Amino acid sequence: MTNIGSLLGDAAALMVTGMAVVFVFLTILVYLVRLMSKLVPAEAPQNIPVPTTIKSKPASSSQVSPQVVAAISAAVHQHRKAAIK
Repeated sequence: MTNIGSLLGDAAALMVTGMAVVFVFLTILVYLVRLMSKLVPAEAPQNIPVPTTIKSKPASSSQVSPQVVAAISAAVHQHRKAAIK
């Protein structure tokens, strides 16, 4: 049977090798992303034309219709009733 010390040594060598490979890969990735950000120009937003006419809002938009209030109240009541169970 193999000595436990040699097994731990092999495991440590494998771990260090794996960590080194990941470190090198991530370092290369960081430098490539930096290079790409310098080479590829940033996209400028397109100018959107502003409409010259101003649309007036109806005065009744600030009030909620009674049917909507009833529907919301019924939904809240049903939710609270289901949450208690």
